[in-house]
Amino acid sequence: MAKDDNLPLFETKLAKGRILFQFYSLLIFVGTCFIFAYRLSHIPAIGEPGRWAWIGLFCSELWFCFYWFVTTVVRWNPIYRNTFKDRLSHRYEKALPGIDIFVCTADPVIEPPVMVINTILSVMAYDYPPEKLNVYLSDDGASEFTFYAMLEASRFSKIWLPFCKKFKVEPRSPEAYFRIAVEPLGEPVMAKEWSTVKMLYEDMKNRIESITKLGRISKETSKEHKGFDEWILVASPRDHQTILQILIDGRDSEAVDIQGQPLPTLVYLAREKRPQYHHHFKAGAMNAMMEMPGYDGNGGSCYIGTGCFHRRETLSGQKYSKNFKADWKRLSNRSVKESTSVLEEKCKVLASSSYEENSQWGKEMGLKYDCAVEDLLTGLSIQCRGWKSIYFNPERKGFLGVAPITLLQSLVQHKRWSEGDFHIFASKNCPFVLGYKKIPLKLQLSYCIYLLWAPNCLTTLYYVIVPSLCLLRGISLFPHISSSWVLAFVFVIFLHRTYSLGEFIWFGGTFKGWWNDQRMWLYKRTTSYFFGLLDYILKRLGFSKSAFVITTKVANDDVSQRYEQEVMEFGTSSPMFTILATLALLNAFCFLGALKRVIANVEILFWERFALQILLCGLLVLINLPVYQGLFFRKDVASLPTSVTFKSTMFALLACAITLY
Repeated sequence: MAKDDNLPLFETKLAKGRILFQFYSLLIFVGTCFIFAYRLSHIPAIGEPGRWAWIGLFCSELWFCFYWFVTTVVRWNPIYRNTFKDRLSHRYEKALPGIDIFVCTADPVIEPPVMVINTILSVMAYDYPPEKLNVYLSDDGASEFTFYAMLEASRFSKIWLPFCKKFKVEPRSPEAYFRIAVEPLGEPVMAKEWSTVKMLYEDMKNRIESITKLGRISKETSKEHKGFDEWILVASPRDHQTILQILIDGRDSEAVDIQGQPLPTLVYLAREKRPQYHHHFKAGAMNAMMEMPGYDGNGGSCYIGTGCFHRRETLSGQKYSKNFKADWKRLSNRSVKESTSVLEEKCKVLASSSYEENSQWGKEMGLKYDCAVEDLLTGLSIQCRGWKSIYFNPERKGFLGVAPITLLQSLVQHKRWSEGDFHIFASKNCPFVLGYKKIPLKLQLSYCIYLLWAPNCLTTLYYVIVPSLCLLRGISLFPHISSSWVLAFVFVIFLHRTYSLGEFIWFGGTFKGWWNDQRMWLYKRTTSYFFGLLDYILKRLGFSKSAFVITTKVANDDVSQRYEQEVMEFGTSSPMFTILATLALLNAFCFLGALKRVIANVEILFWERFALQILLCGLLVLINLPVYQGLFFRKDVASLPTSVTFKSTMFALLACAITLY
């Protein structure tokens, strides 16, 4: 028995295939050196056409090489961890720590109450001692419809939790489960129970959606719980008192499910908001470790949004000490004597607008404030205080999220992320400053993958625009097809993309999925990151202020159907779409102009001189096929508006005209 107590709870393994990746990286490095040698030895003379375009292209390639180096550092020595749950159960089953799970929402329209409570019910159903599990919903929308949905969920949980255990439900979100599960027809008793629970869920869902659609809570419904009285004092979602309601009190001996088993604590919270106080919104999940083992090998995973657990001490501003030992017994203590109503009133002060004034909250304690990506900054600060993070990605996913399914929403989300990331890099919180002598240099470098998203737009835009315009003008920027220097470019491009495709397929992807990934890579760099960088500069100059933007989590049936069919969603006018369309048309015009010269044999050596530029331009045309379809061929509501077609065509033609004349 004592011997078992000394066995490790997890093991660490080096990733398979890392030697292959390291060899591949070495080959890429050698090929890149030859490219740089070509660039330096063939710079056009002063006064020769294309000299500055050549130098600009060389600078872009230097940046690409640096960014490739950063990503290579991250991926150089990835590690994976395997846990031994049986040893954990044997050693700590009666002494497991209490766990607080926070679910955040901010808008009942963009984040519907039904979706929110599905998240709540899934975490309540965790395979963990319920008396040590506390689930909180932080509603920055202060929506009575979300509160009503929570009340319904608290009742349904009494049925859902034992049902999950009995039927070994996976996933444990009712909506997700009943969408894919098949009724167990082989056993009539189980089939009846299964159908009953499904019917109860559908009834609850219909009630919530009906009240949300109606837009008000009826008098009869408001009498079901005292919490509805709080909304009598709510002036607006941005001007209201603290609303805190303990819907299930885990200390209560009567808080049990239909089988008499204890239920987790369930709390609804809407933090106080007043016009005279700046409110720090938090939408989405607050716990995220990056789905990347290379970070773990470099000193610790970074914290990016959803899917991780924190020790309470890490969020309280405490520095790590070798003598630290968590007192799980104290943290799990529920021997609070106050009644539920007294405890509610006593705790409201913690969520008041003035509670954080002149305190370390948002600075040294809790999540960091005044940053669009507070999760990344919070994780970096925790690591700089000596705490270590580890990456663990079990086969059975502990967390499942919802991502935008329309192009514009995805681009807007990445714009916000890239702006916030670069804000960190250009501030005193830069990993090279904040993390100096506190975290390993390779971990400092690893953060740059995200923090340098925004400036990536400049070199990408240059590579998308300038070679194509020079092709139209007849200025060569790459070696002739008959030159031996062309081998370096072909070798690096072919090897880099082939390895990328092979890796994508190795991890369960498809060629079509990889191709779409390349397309989104380009679209994000030329729009999201560009506007992210532009917004950062404007804010630094005082021309704009930070705005809280929530990414929509729902879509109508038509949008969902197009998403399932992998049809790109446009359907609205946006500066991002104008840029995408302009770049697509610019490359199409340049490509057609080059083809005309090749076919007409105006210049016999044209193909030999411009082969790589023609191929690059043609590749950009292939990537932009969905944009051309949206501009000219699609007639559905998801096509690009006429205004975008007109503006992008004029901009592209103007650029071509200026280049030629």
